[in-house]
Amino acid sequence: MPPSKTAKHRFERIAFLTSGTPEANAAKAGLAARFGTIDPETADVVVALGGDGLMLQTLHRFMGKNKPIYGMKWGSVGFLMNEFHGPDLEQRLDQAEASIVYPLLMEATGTQGESIKARAINEVSILRQAYQAAKMRISIDGKERLGELIADGLIVSTPVGSTAYNLSAHGPILPLDATLMPLTPIAAFRPRRWRGALLPDTANVTIDILEADKRPAAAVADHFEVKNVVKVTVAMDHATGLVLLHDPGHSLGERILREQFGY
Repeated sequence: MPPSKTAKHRFERIAFLTSGTPEANAAKAGLAARFGTIDPETADVVVALGGDGLMLQTLHRFMGKNKPIYGMKWGSVGFLMNEFHGPDLEQRLDQAEASIVYPLLMEATGTQGESIKARAINEVSILRQAYQAAKMRISIDGKERLGELIADGLIVSTPVGSTAYNLSAHGPILPLDATLMPLTPIAAFRPRRWRGALLPDTANVTIDILEADKRPAAAVADHFEVKNVVKVTVAMDHATGLVLLHDPGHSLGERILREQFGY
């Protein structure tokens, strides 16, 4: 039985999720013994114990439910997470700062005309599937802007995702509250000097895959992949806000700012 609560806290019903490692499961058991076991679907807040992969999975699981997510690092990468420390969890949740992030909505069209939709918190990536580079045409808000891009791929990123795959592909890091979307090529061959674009986050991006039978490409929204696509549209989903909680002084916006200065 968890100890009785005498003080009113910001979140009364705390649920715990883990990455499934023995260490994370042991940490969850200790926290549940102290704070109780609550179904995540009915909790006021979800505490995710793991790395950034678990955080993304948790955000996807509760997409559109307006449920705050507080991550504690118990994994290899923890850019989105807080440091692990359990005994003062309720106090940390009381003081936590909220960051609102919006996902991208991807609609991918396959070779048979089928349409598949998915959301991405970090990025939507168009990736070559074979030994030949992908060949793409890029249109913004219905107007062609680049008639032919030959590259290993193309990334459309959110501000929070700008520090992930986008950064690895030499794209810009954006402040969390920037109303922009980076469009970043992966190993562009033609145009050789094209380094990408910064688009307003109200833009609708259309990528047509040229010579799709000869140069097959896949579309990936975070961890969800659609193979053999012929067309992909991407837009920011401003109607779906996701709430991340971080300790004071370690907000997501602060972490992104630090990343720009290399620490």
